[in-house]
Amino acid sequence: MSDLPDQPSRVLIVDDDRFNREILVEFLDGEGYELATAADGHEALAALAVREDVFDAVLLDRMMPGIDGMEVLRRIKSTPELRWLPVIMQTAAAAREQVVEGIEAGAFYYLTKPFDIEMLRSLVRSAVEASRTQRQLRAEVEQQRVLIGMMNRASFTIRTPDEARRLAVLVANATPEPDQAVLGLSELLLNAIEHGNLGLTYDDKSRMREDGTWDVEVSRRLSLPEYARRAVNLEFRRSGDAVEVLITDEGDGFDWRPYLELDASRAFHAHGRGIALARKLSFQSMEYLGKGNQVLARLAPRTAHGTQDTRAPEQATA
Repeated sequence: MSDLPDQPSRVLIVDDDRFNREILVEFLDGEGYELATAADGHEALAALAVREDVFDAVLLDRMMPGIDGMEVLRRIKSTPELRWLPVIMQTAAAAREQVVEGIEAGAFYYLTKPFDIEMLRSLVRSAVEASRTQRQLRAEVEQQRVLIGMMNRASFTIRTPDEARRLAVLVANATPEPDQAVLGLSELLLNAIEHGNLGLTYDDKSRMREDGTWDVEVSRRLSLPEYARRAVNLEFRRSGDAVEVLITDEGDGFDWRPYLELDASRAFHAHGRGIALARKLSFQSMEYLGKGNQVLARLAPRTAHGTQDTRAPEQATA
């Protein structure tokens, strides 16, 4: 994949307490970010309105006078150009119902006050990485949208994370909403390789992301004899304007049900949102089949009301 322009990631810190803003800036200073601050919801929304790609992540205080953090979050997630922008909700109110409310409104990350420095840095790093990956995938979709849009049926086989990202870009260009599809396709393909074929667990990823060995372990397992021949297959089918994608890995399957929703129990973890976000933001529908080593995703163009056509591919041309 081509690299993004070599420029620092930008993080917006939103908090009505000047001391908290200064603490967050101090904790993140030296991490390689360009930091901006907003003292209330009005300033935050004004900063975000300048250009959709100005910021890579937002640290958002929940309790603020005027436009509070929840309302800022809702406005961010209701703006199509900003809906994938990672928001870390910072709050002293960490009751389960409040966490659930934030997750349902679109908060991908949670951080409790008083701040743990390492947790803060880990969550911001994860959010920025996710944001830049999403932006890079969308950029590649724009570059490759040519004859692939004429594809009606196809089958692909991949092995590596790099191949997964490239295939996500290719297939997204043949869907009704490429920018929307590419992020979900990338997530499902990477999940099929890492957790399916390579047998890496959620706890493995938590531990290895924390100690910085995740990418090394993925590469190591890809070279081992027991995994070297395993592949992920993607079947593509179009009918009219509707598309179905079936992804199959050669792993032992998994219990997918806990990962279909943005779960409050994982709100403070630095990963574990990909499947839920793909289901919520990328696809008309998504379902795991059998033992969990197959996933079927359906995509359809948005209607005049901004929602997706809910007909299956066979019905879309009726």
